[in-house]
Amino acid sequence: MKKKRFSKEFKLEAVRLLDSSDRTGDELALELGVKRNQLYKWREELIKKGEDAFQGPGRKSADKEDEVAKLKRENA
Repeated sequence: MKKKRFSKEFKLEAVRLLDSSDRTGDELALELGVKRNQLYKWREELIKKGEDAFQGPGRKSADKEDEVAKLKRENA
């Protein structure tokens, strides 16, 4: 069975709903189609890593490469 992948935006919104909604973690998980404990793991990652949360492997370095390329174009 293939593991479901969720976008960074989806995870951020799920954590926002978990923190601001009157719904329980169980209700929210059922509504979003994820496991309840996954919501809490996402919240924990967001607390620990802030803006760097939910960056897949290699993605952070790719973002840095994009920024370096942009800066090189601006300097040229």
